Amino acid sequence: MATTEPQIPRGKNVLGQPLDNCGCDPKGPTTGFYRDNCCNTSPDDLGVHTICCIVDAPFLAASKALGNDLSTPMPQYGFSGLKPGDRWCVCAARWLQVQQAGAACPIVLEATHENTLRIVPFELLIQFAIIPTQLH
Repeated sequence: MATTEPQIPRGKNVLGQPLDNCGCDPKGPTTGFYRDNCCNTSPDDLGVHTICCIVDAPFLAASKALGNDLSTPMPQYGFSGLKPGDRWCVCAARWLQVQQAGAACPIVLEATHENTLRIVPFELLIQFAIIPTQLH
């Protein structure tokens, strides 16, 4: 009998709907705490990797300056580094820190886990939300 990874139940997004995938580019990095392209979370996810971001150059530069380098490749961890346009499940507190520094990037509400609301107010999230029709 083959062993399989335990399935993590899919959570809800900040809109109260089933959580969409964040990463969907087969050439892009695999995101999410569970590396399943979903910003799902659990008590094991101490960083609360729950905001689905579409990173841009100002966000990456500010995040790096604040001590969270997401652009430098780290092959030892299978991480190729992010580039503008990549989707990534960012830690809620880190996104908020970069937003407060004036460099928040766009987010996808449909793929942002509801636990984000424990850290970032919904009113702030919607200011940076991408409308689904803008994704295509």
